[in-house]
Order: sequence, then structure tokens, then C-alpha cells
Amino acid sequence: MPEIRVTIVIPTLAADSALDECLRSLQRQTRRDFEVIVVDNSGKQSARRSPAAGGVRIIENQRNLGFGAAVNQGLAVSQAPYLAALNDDAVAHSGWLEALAGAMDARPDVGMCASQVRLAGEELLDSAGMLICADGSSKQRGHRQPPFRFSQPEEVLLPSASAALYRRAMLDQIGGFDENFFLYSEDTDLGLRARWAGWKCWYVPDAVVEHRYSHSAGRASPLKAYYVERNRLYLVVKNFPAGALAKAKLAALARYFWHVVSLFDGRGAASQFRAEGHGAWKLALLVLRAHLALLPAFPGLWRKRRQIRRTAKITPAEFRRLLQACAISPREVAAL
Repeated sequence: MPEIRVTIVIPTLAADSALDECLRSLQRQTRRDFEVIVVDNSGKQSARRSPAAGGVRIIENQRNLGFGAAVNQGLAVSQAPYLAALNDDAVAHSGWLEALAGAMDARPDVGMCASQVRLAGEELLDSAGMLICADGSSKQRGHRQPPFRFSQPEEVLLPSASAALYRRAMLDQIGGFDENFFLYSEDTDLGLRARWAGWKCWYVPDAVVEHRYSHSAGRASPLKAYYVERNRLYLVVKNFPAGALAKAKLAALARYFWHVVSLFDGRGAASQFRAEGHGAWKLALLVLRAHLALLPAFPGLWRKRRQIRRTAKITPAEFRRLLQACAISPREVAAL
């Protein structure tokens, strides 16, 4: 048996046929020095009934602990120097892991690698790394663009955890995923904390996966709308330099404006939210609820912020330049 170099952690809630496809794609990997851990958040022991689960380690939770907590559980029982996070609705091409691990082997200053994530059934990208708005909203770089436009390996801000590789030394240093995020933006928070700690992220276009976008929670569900907005606020308080906090408020107001515009022109997440049978007032109430949730969480977030600054390896000015180099506008965020 080869030494285990990579632990692949797959959190699952539905544990349905998509998980079977995901696991079968890992059986076809050209690189074999890996193990697979499925973390079952269904509370129903559903993953063990998967036809493709033979030889896979399964961790079963009594309830849904969230994506970040599930990946942390896999990390806790792994000894491998690399940890890959993979969505249960992602199908990896055969050379996916070999390309990611090879890129990280060659670059000791890289703590994260981003895959070329394509939309399943389409010749378009889901993500080629991530971008960030001045208000803390994160969106997929290259979303719905042709893959050939993102065919070169290069440094990016951070990866989407739908298909990412992380260096264990980095995760041990910064503390893994923040489990208080529960769903959404936990990968952005992790990536920004890694950036504060001096680690880089490398985009690997040969590491291809096909992803069923928002297969589990829905593309524009109330659950997603609430956690995306709440966690945006968490992320800003924890990670943004002081000079960027005021700009975040203004950028959020601009994004809200463009969401309202999108309700009428039929584009973007707000329009999709209404098209799925949810009223615009419900969206506004979810945003209000997200802001109210920040109040009791604020002291804990501020303590984490101070810890990030105490151990930072780059200056606030360098961090701001990173954000600016990988920025997406409020209008673009609203349109996606």
C-alpha cells in the first residue's frame, strides 16, 4: 500500500445518487496515494447505503453540523500532509488529484490549490478560484464563462471548497474551518485567514471537476440567502482591515440597490429567489435577520479578529491590495 499523501473529505447531506457518482470518479483517479472520508450529516446513516461506499471511511453525525465542521472532522482523523475538500455533487476528472497535488508539491509557499470547476452538463465554468467584493461577498471567478479563458495556472485569491486542496501545515496553523459559519463563505473565511498568515493560493486548470451548482441547498433558497448574508457580515468583521470596514457598508448598499434592479430585469440571485416562489419582502426580512444575528456573535468575532492580527505575516496594506487585485463589483455580484 502506498503512503497516504491526501485525505479527501466529502461532506454529504442528501447522500443520494450524486454521492455515488462522486465516489466512482475518485475510483478512476490516476494518483492512488489517497484515502476518502465521507462525513454524513444526514442524521439517517444514509451514506453507508451508497453502492459506491465500499472501502470508504464514513463518519456519521446525528444532525447536520455544517460543511466546515464536517471537513474539520475529516482533518482530525487524518495524518496526510494534504487534505482535499470535495462536494458530494462534484465529479472529478481522472487527473484531478494528480494535478492538484503536483502543483502543491512544487510550491512550498502555496497552502491552497483551486480546481477548474465546471458546471455539470455545460461547457461553462462554475469557478476558477474566487473573487471578493468590497462588502465581503465572495463569488466564483469565471462563473459561466468558457474554460479556455482560464486555461493558465496562476495565483488567485483563494479556492472554492467545492473542490480544493489544502496543505495540512496551513490548516494546523490557522485552525481549520470556522464552524460557526455552518454553511456558505466558510471557504472564503478560511482562505482570507490563510492569506493573513502569508500563504498563497494556486489555480490549477488541469484539475477539473464537474459540479452540480447548489445541488443540496438550492440556487436561491431562503436558507442560502440567510447564511450567505449573515456569513458575509461574519467574514468582514473577522478579516477586513479597519480601513475597509466603512467601504464594506457602502458597497453593501450598492449591492442591495442592484439586487432591487435585478428583480425587474430578471437576472441575478434576487430575481431567481422570486422566480422560485419567494417574495421580495421575504428576502428583505432575511437580510434584516442576518444583520440582527451579527449582534450576539460580534464579541466572539472580534476576539477572532484580534487573534488573526496577532499572528499575521502581511500588513493591512498588503491585504487590501490582495482584495483589490481579486475584486468583483457590487453590480456584478448582484447579476450572478
